[in-house]
Amino acid sequence: MTNAVSDSRACRPGDLFAALRGTKCDGHAYLQQAVEQGAKVLLVERPNPALRVHQCVVRNSRKAYAELCEALAGYPSRRLGIVGVTGTNGKTTTCWLIRSILSTAGRQAGLLGTVEYDDGLVKQISDLTTPDARQLSEILGRSVRNKTTHMAMEVSSHALVQDRVSGIQFDVTTISNITQDHFDFHGSYANYKAAKQLIFSRLKPEGLAVLNADDPGSLSCRMHAPRRVRTYGIESPADYMAEVLEESLNGTRFRMSCDGDEVDVFTPLVGRHNVSNCLAAAASVAGFGMSLEQIAWGIESLRFVPGRLQRIDVGQMPAVFVDYAHTDDALRRVIQAMRQLTIGRVICVFGAGGDRDKTKRPLMGEAASKADLAIITSDNPRDEDPAVIAEEIAEGIGPNAPKPIVELDRERAIIKALDEARPDDCVVIAGKGHETVQVLAGKTIPFNDCEAAQRYLIRRRLAEHSYAGQPDHFGAYKPG
Repeated sequence: MTNAVSDSRACRPGDLFAALRGTKCDGHAYLQQAVEQGAKVLLVERPNPALRVHQCVVRNSRKAYAELCEALAGYPSRRLGIVGVTGTNGKTTTCWLIRSILSTAGRQAGLLGTVEYDDGLVKQISDLTTPDARQLSEILGRSVRNKTTHMAMEVSSHALVQDRVSGIQFDVTTISNITQDHFDFHGSYANYKAAKQLIFSRLKPEGLAVLNADDPGSLSCRMHAPRRVRTYGIESPADYMAEVLEESLNGTRFRMSCDGDEVDVFTPLVGRHNVSNCLAAAASVAGFGMSLEQIAWGIESLRFVPGRLQRIDVGQMPAVFVDYAHTDDALRRVIQAMRQLTIGRVICVFGAGGDRDKTKRPLMGEAASKADLAIITSDNPRDEDPAVIAEEIAEGIGPNAPKPIVELDRERAIIKALDEARPDDCVVIAGKGHETVQVLAGKTIPFNDCEAAQRYLIRRRLAEHSYAGQPDHFGAYKPG
């Protein structure tokens, strides 16, 4: 037996089929189909005596499947230096920074996360923040064959609870912060936090845990962490600290210190929350022999992260940014960052996902009320009524806050924000970031915030510079 699958439709003669229990269906219902497809072995929690094939009975088929996938791939995680980053916000940026630092220092580094999977040779658009156990082991196996030495990996709370990473071992585990999200899945903050802490169970015995001293949720995990712990912070005492020296819409300059050494760093990333992400990355790679100078070079080398306060600039004023902020904490931090750097108003376009945690919708509204103008629109409403979602968001906007504009068509909402903005203003388009589709009314349609904003800004700029009665000479806009 050389192959294991968890989808009965993918079974081939000689395969092992793992029956996994999910939230919507149970793989044990497909044992017969797997056998008919040619499965030679079944990995189950409940055996089926009627089936005349080998059945391996385990307590937790998800965990056993993850361990088996890692074994079939040749235990690639043991031959890589892997940093696992979990947390409500900041995972993607931290992992991109880690990859940049390691690559700049001459290491062959890959990445697994929300935006892309990078095995050191080929980059592909990701399906999930953390892939399933089989795909994860396959990517790690390819990474080893591609001579990759290190891997920066986002680890979602869903992946931890569902044992997707139970087959691998981390050299470093980093918890960026723990605020409200995914309560529709976890049920409560306590359960959500417990899920995040599961990452420690996958840490190598000599591994390092990295915690955010500025975040109570992250720091409180220390009692469950292994012996080796490093902390980082801007406001609170920590092993890795930063003093912000200069901030602008073009980037941030700060002084990073650790163990008596210090170095001045410039990052093109905007906002103090990104300084925190830089510190998280710095503390995470220190165990791989990185000096502060090497860390600084790697941070400075990363120009932007797709959809993470990504600036849209076609020569226009005002400043326009697209960000993935889809939790109240993230949205509040982004608006606060822009407020400190903007002479004029902060205009925020945002929404909330359908068929997801409803309790955070008014919290999103409360966070957006810190902007001078909030425009509520559709995010990914999925099968819910966008108008109902907007009403639930608006409940969080207090009577003393500026009255929000509701425009459910996302592209029209973006155009409305850009038309409302004056030269000294800043427009933040929040919630979807790098995403290239929108899910609504049972359909998935192509849509990207960056392209929508850029397309309109270019069209407006062409109109401003065109001569009356003369064709434009600026060329057609090409998305991407």
